[in-house]
Amino acid sequence: MTETYYGDALKLGQKEYRACVDAGVEPCLPAFDDIVSRDGTATGVDLGLVQVPAEFIVGTKTKGRTTSFARNFMPLLAENTEFATKWEKLCQAHLKEGIRDPIKVYEYMNRFYVEEGNKRVSVLKFFGAVVISAHVTRILPEQNGETENEIYYEFVSFYRYSKVNFIEFSKKGSYAKLQTEMGKEAEEAWTDEDRSRFKKVYYAFREAYEAKGGKKLDSTVGDAMLAYIKVYGYEALCDSSIAEIKKNIAKMWEEVALQQEESPIELKLTPPEEKKPSILARVLPVTGSKTLHVAFLYDKNPETSGWTNGHDLGRQHVQTLFNGQIITETYLDVMEDDPQSVLEQVIAEGNNVVFTTSPRLLPASLRAAVDHPDVTIMNCSLNTSHRYVRTYYARMYEVKFITGVIAGTLTEDGRVGYVCDYPIFGQIAGINAFALGVQMVNPRAKVYLEWSSIGGGKSAIQRLTDRGIQLISSQDLAKQADRDNTSFGLSRITEEGQQMLAVPIWQWGVYYEKILRRILDKSLQNEYESSSKALNYYWGMAEGVVDFACSEAVPESVRKLAGYFKTGICSGTCNPFSGVLHTQSGETIGKANEDLSLEEIINMDYLVDNVEGTIPVYSELTTTGKATVDMVGVEPAAKRTADAAEPEVKETENMSETGK
Repeated sequence: MTETYYGDALKLGQKEYRACVDAGVEPCLPAFDDIVSRDGTATGVDLGLVQVPAEFIVGTKTKGRTTSFARNFMPLLAENTEFATKWEKLCQAHLKEGIRDPIKVYEYMNRFYVEEGNKRVSVLKFFGAVVISAHVTRILPEQNGETENEIYYEFVSFYRYSKVNFIEFSKKGSYAKLQTEMGKEAEEAWTDEDRSRFKKVYYAFREAYEAKGGKKLDSTVGDAMLAYIKVYGYEALCDSSIAEIKKNIAKMWEEVALQQEESPIELKLTPPEEKKPSILARVLPVTGSKTLHVAFLYDKNPETSGWTNGHDLGRQHVQTLFNGQIITETYLDVMEDDPQSVLEQVIAEGNNVVFTTSPRLLPASLRAAVDHPDVTIMNCSLNTSHRYVRTYYARMYEVKFITGVIAGTLTEDGRVGYVCDYPIFGQIAGINAFALGVQMVNPRAKVYLEWSSIGGGKSAIQRLTDRGIQLISSQDLAKQADRDNTSFGLSRITEEGQQMLAVPIWQWGVYYEKILRRILDKSLQNEYESSSKALNYYWGMAEGVVDFACSEAVPESVRKLAGYFKTGICSGTCNPFSGVLHTQSGETIGKANEDLSLEEIINMDYLVDNVEGTIPVYSELTTTGKATVDMVGVEPAAKRTADAAEPEVKETENMSETGK
């Protein structure tokens, strides 16, 4: 006697139906025609024959069959019906020969609705099919700027070159990041081998992730997998067994859980409360206290990099100040070696606090922090959502606003030059703050923007001076070889030479002193343990970690004006980004009498309207610029894809006709 399966499938359908009713959810399948308006505006794209993830087949094309199935596509009609007889015959055919005829579906927002083959889907799902062959017509929704909509269009672009439809993300930019983490160029087409390998590793990761409790999280498997790849790398994931993946997921579980946070970053604008030491304790080590061994990792060296030189001056400050309570070590030109190996060496040598002073060192920092949770690792970057690595950066845009005021006051022809390094978080805010400072005192003045990550710093300055621009804001920090000249800060460049006017100051010594005091008294650790988010320390002028200085060449009245703005910023009565801003494209940002939030400031991806210049695209950047942008770049620069809405295949008729 032939074994029948319909009764078992019916029980599964009835169970799902009752569970949906109890949860207040519609118990039957949704109908595509009820979801997508047939007003003729939606566009149909023929994708041809596609292997569709069975779990993403969620409904029917029309209402005709919705009540025949529960939401899990298991049947609801009684066993003595014609429907049940046909379902059972199809089941037996599948067991003997396999279901070979593809179904016909509509795809909308990467969910599939069946026009032909509902019972085939039901049978295949009953037997646990992972994918189902289908002729697919994609219906593109109107782009509306909402997050879910934007992520979908990123998926559409990703699908064009990968032909992968089973991985999903909940955060914008993730598909491009996955492409990068796999070592592929923007829009580089995947081979069949690429797809086969990725499919295998995705489902292996999914099994391990769900075994560790992943289903309890609100984030997607793709979110968790991308977080894992950022720590261990794609190749290592491909070479790992499910048991190894489970072990690693357990080690980085806080990082995995962080992916479900809608706002994963917690900005810390002031240092945590410090236990006030006596005056003597500020200069003498505490008797019996444990000596901190603190390593500073530099991607370059003080001789060749002003950024590195500034950090090393900060290191020297704390080495002297703590007088034996803290012992520091420096590691130069780390990017010329394998940063991961260097970090392992640093930790093996007994360093229990590590500062990695460049965004380019973030990936290695993250891996080391996961593998060595007893070591405090901090990376100098901004807007990074990693639980195990705390980041630190300064609100330099506050100082940039003031130097912009100075420049706007001193410009003789209404033109000011500005040289920026990389289009990364924090830097765009600095450009805009400077431009707004110029505009505040000189409404008709323009700021001409150039980038040192395109051709180098000297070339950027030359491009400005070739246009006759004399007043230029250049690098913030000088390398050791340049500390006695005027190749940084705001200066006037004439045929007679350069005249220093004002210099932004990164007080890294103050920053490191404040951090290390709080590590010594455990307040920094307590702050970490009391939060479940990624901690980004973002201190400013009020905390003493940034400042500026004016030369005697700046008139006294201008220096007083700059001091007035400094007092206002430190007291909180002046915000460079207050009120309505006007962008180059004519868009208005913000509201009258309101300040932009820090999140809005950090994530700026536009320039205000008195800036002449653009944010560079990724392909224009130097190798170092690309590597930095890969870590902490703003979207226009880091964006690797063309317009995501462009279909690669021929469009069908509009939706009013494709529904026939």
